[in-house]
Amino acid sequence: MILRSTLATTAVWGILGIWCHHLAAEERLPHVRVSPRDPRYFELTDGKPYIPIGLNMIGPPGNGLEGMEAWFQKLSAQGGNYVRIWLSNPFFDIEHERSGVFDEERAKRIDALLALAKKYGIRLKLCTEHFRHLGEGTQSWAAKPQHLIQNGGPAKDTADFFLGEAGRTQYKRKLAWYAARYDCDPIIFGWELWNEMDAVRANVWEPWTAEMLPELHRLFPLNLAMQSLGSYDHENKRERYRRLCEMPGNDVLQVHRYLDLGARWEICHGPVAVFAAEAVKDLRSFGIKKPILLAESGAVEPNHSGPFKLYAKDKDGIILHDVLFAPFFAGAAGPGHIWHWDVYVDRNNLWWHFARFAAVVRDLDPPAENFQPIELEHPRLYVYVLRGNHKTLIWCRDKENTWWTELAEDKPPERIHDAELEIPLSWNLPEAATVRFYDPWADTWADSKLKRPLPLPEFRRSLIIRLQY
Repeated sequence: MILRSTLATTAVWGILGIWCHHLAAEERLPHVRVSPRDPRYFELTDGKPYIPIGLNMIGPPGNGLEGMEAWFQKLSAQGGNYVRIWLSNPFFDIEHERSGVFDEERAKRIDALLALAKKYGIRLKLCTEHFRHLGEGTQSWAAKPQHLIQNGGPAKDTADFFLGEAGRTQYKRKLAWYAARYDCDPIIFGWELWNEMDAVRANVWEPWTAEMLPELHRLFPLNLAMQSLGSYDHENKRERYRRLCEMPGNDVLQVHRYLDLGARWEICHGPVAVFAAEAVKDLRSFGIKKPILLAESGAVEPNHSGPFKLYAKDKDGIILHDVLFAPFFAGAAGPGHIWHWDVYVDRNNLWWHFARFAAVVRDLDPPAENFQPIELEHPRLYVYVLRGNHKTLIWCRDKENTWWTELAEDKPPERIHDAELEIPLSWNLPEAATVRFYDPWADTWADSKLKRPLPLPEFRRSLIIRLQY
């Protein structure tokens, strides 16, 4: 009854949405764009900064949009403003029965989703597809056999769907259908072509992406356009990621990386803070001034065989904390975006972590700061720094507290006493600079004065320092 009522109400909204390009600009929300002041960060078209604080939330729980609204409400209440959705999730998939046939009833669910996003101030990244084969593979969730010729589709096999003229035309027609319905909606953060497209069972991602990114820009000129590749966990991925980052029309440099003991790279077995920060640093090393996002992260059983079993013990959310903070302090345009929104974040009631990150960046304008990400050496702490024009933010993370020590070995985090941080003289900080410490685990701020070395208050796990001058 609740779902039916919601859909009936939002169907009207969906129809009105078709005409929204006639509305005056002042009657609409601003869009998200790459900041012209600093292309490594986002801002709104009204000039205000935008930091995407949120997570992946691919589809609703069993109770549909009612459950999705409950998640949106929890995220929004904690300062969240961003969610990634799969439009190909069975609940939203408009092309679920026959290739090229778009279900109006499923579209009404997307209408309702966008209405909920507006209600809670959450911008949506919409991923259009995720299938990896047309029936040749073993993953049933990744199959779309309706695209085969024998089933009324345009393709003789998976490669033909992406490389053949009929398959590419069919996909463009689907994009045009979305554009006719949603093209002007500023609640859409951006459009993502595919989920981890290099996982498709054919070597097609590069030429297909090069053709489709301009199509996204043509159809959605006011929205961001982007593509994603699979988990950045072995050496062969480096060049693949570089080529995607360099591709014209790819507005956001996205990277996926997980704690995965089956990954070939050792870094993916170690501290979450380290592998999350290093993923961003690797993309920065390509020298392309565009926003970077750790767009998928978290922890999995070996080789992505399931959610991490130790999630059940992570009641304090140390994995989520590191996924949020490490990428931003390494130079990303926002916090990292966790994958397991349901079996980890919601089940362990970890929504409060988003508020702790939001507290650190409140009133922050990254494009105005021209932040330079650097690292400081310390015997006990990882120290990640964003050195800015008016503010410097520092995230200190205890090297001796990791997912392994706290979740696998059951060692509680130690309280760090009498730690000091050497503030480089080369920063030329004025003596009148203000110093504020933030404990994200206790949600407490403390004021101090600039000293060299800077004495740190007692803390566990991590501490944020905010210098303003």
